[in-house]
Amino acid sequence: MTEPISGTGDDAITKVREDMRVVDQTGTELGRVELVKMGDADAVTTAGQQGEHPEGGLVGVLGRLIGGGEPDVPEPLAARLLRKGFVKVDSKGVLDRDIYVAADQIARVSGDDVHLNVSQQALIDEHAGT
Repeated sequence: MTEPISGTGDDAITKVREDMRVVDQTGTELGRVELVKMGDADAVTTAGQQGEHPEGGLVGVLGRLIGGGEPDVPEPLAARLLRKGFVKVDSKGVLDRDIYVAADQIARVSGDDVHLNVSQQALIDEHAGT
């Protein structure tokens, strides 16, 4: 029998895995984990963190589709997420934008659930500010 995954506080993000269910502080299900990126305390900008691909054209589009350019939010939000670490949540609903959860917004991980210490309104949505 495997031991259930659990974690709280600063180490909670280390317990997060793809496809876990994410719920906000009110218990509302927000979606499923799509990507986990550990923090880099030295990341003051997104330089060197993006996937290498041209900004435009088919190659750029394909590069972004296979994971380059995360988090897909403008500076300084991107730098903050890269510094702290983040989880990208595939939001429920076909038309919903994905959202980003900073590592310090994770209250605990219990079983297959990621519990947040904030409401959905406090989270950064994909393409924020665009």
